[in-house]
Amino acid sequence: MLRFNCVLLILLFSSHVNADVYKRIADDGRVYYTDEPIKGLKYKRIIRTRPKGYATAFKRMAKNKRKYAPLIAKAAVKYKLDEKLLHAVIQTESAYDVKAISSAGAVGLMQLMPATAKRYGVGDRNNASQNIDGGSHYIKDLLKMFNSNIKLVLASYNAGEGAVKKYDNSIPPYPETKDYVRKVLKIYKSL
Repeated sequence: MLRFNCVLLILLFSSHVNADVYKRIADDGRVYYTDEPIKGLKYKRIIRTRPKGYATAFKRMAKNKRKYAPLIAKAAVKYKLDEKLLHAVIQTESAYDVKAISSAGAVGLMQLMPATAKRYGVGDRNNASQNIDGGSHYIKDLLKMFNSNIKLVLASYNAGEGAVKKYDNSIPPYPETKDYVRKVLKIYKSL
């Protein structure tokens, strides 16, 4: 058990790990961990890889925050959103790295997935202005959809509105989503 805990701690704190980690409990009670889940078996993601360049982005975060602040302010006015909320989402999603790409395929400052980008008319997810506008528009729609419940909006932004609706308009029981909501709210309250 001690050896396993050490291996897990190394995985958790290593800056060189670049894979999501999944857990599965077999019918006989054995626990399996992998970075490549087998289709047809029930795995649960327990460790999510940060977007590429995430650590490096933190070093440049203050500079990039100032650089993109005018675009964020413009989107906040356009969609009547709290500018601090947009900053909190962007800081959590990409650490203000316009080139951030997640392991799931989300791109840019607000980590837009292809379907979300298409839905909001974002032709170039790497374009900071388009990315911020599309993500802000999505947040505005989520606020309407969930009666301005900020926790549900953030959960939807992370896991999708379908997941929130599936769990009777509550935060889905996904550790990643719960952690995401906590992180964004913590940053939001500190701004």
